[in-house]
Amino acid sequence: MGITVSDTSTLVLIKFKVQGNLRFLSHTETVKVFQRACVRAGIKTTYSQGFNPRPRLSLPLPRSVGVESDDDLLCLCVQLCRPSTSQSGTLVSSFDTEELKNTLAGQLPDGCQLLSVTVAKTKASIQPSAATYCFVVRQEYFNEKLKTDVENLLSNESLNIKRRVDAKGTVRQIDVRPFLNSIQLDDKNIIVECKISPAGSIRVDEILKLLELDVGKLAAPIRRVSVQWEQLQN
Repeated sequence: MGITVSDTSTLVLIKFKVQGNLRFLSHTETVKVFQRACVRAGIKTTYSQGFNPRPRLSLPLPRSVGVESDDDLLCLCVQLCRPSTSQSGTLVSSFDTEELKNTLAGQLPDGCQLLSVTVAKTKASIQPSAATYCFVVRQEYFNEKLKTDVENLLSNESLNIKRRVDAKGTVRQIDVRPFLNSIQLDDKNIIVECKISPAGSIRVDEILKLLELDVGKLAAPIRRVSVQWEQLQN
């Protein structure tokens, strides 16, 4: 994800959690939550050019509907309110990340908690490289068969699944084994770390299918517990 910044704007990285009923918001609805919160908080975001200008903000890693997240990220391009000129002649700013965090947090609904606000490197590109999910399995389904299935999955050199790839219903066969970094069993939890690359990743519903599980066999909402983010310089 790349957002163009200028001398009078800065790219802000906002980490947050999504819990409870808010997990049922779609990707587009989550973006709108932050757009409205920024307006109510009086945060001056920069806008895109053209006939339909929109606030420059994005969520680099879309969250599946119904999945909670402990480590989500919003990229927000903010106008600098108090610019000044340094001795070298370049424009600098006394941008207050803590003030933005407190102001924005007060406008967000229950279930969305801000964790941190930092300023990104100029012209940085934010990319996820891995994500870890937690599946809490009901006791009656956490059995030897499940443990054996997990071991068999990791021993396979390839795991081909059928994936719908467009709105027309086109289905392709995809090998998702390269996207599975690890699967661990911890008490009644299944911890799955997935690789994310330009070639794609494995989806949450595909993980459930491979494990022969569904939401009815889970004792808690699926949770994305962590994401490895890379801040690349353009």
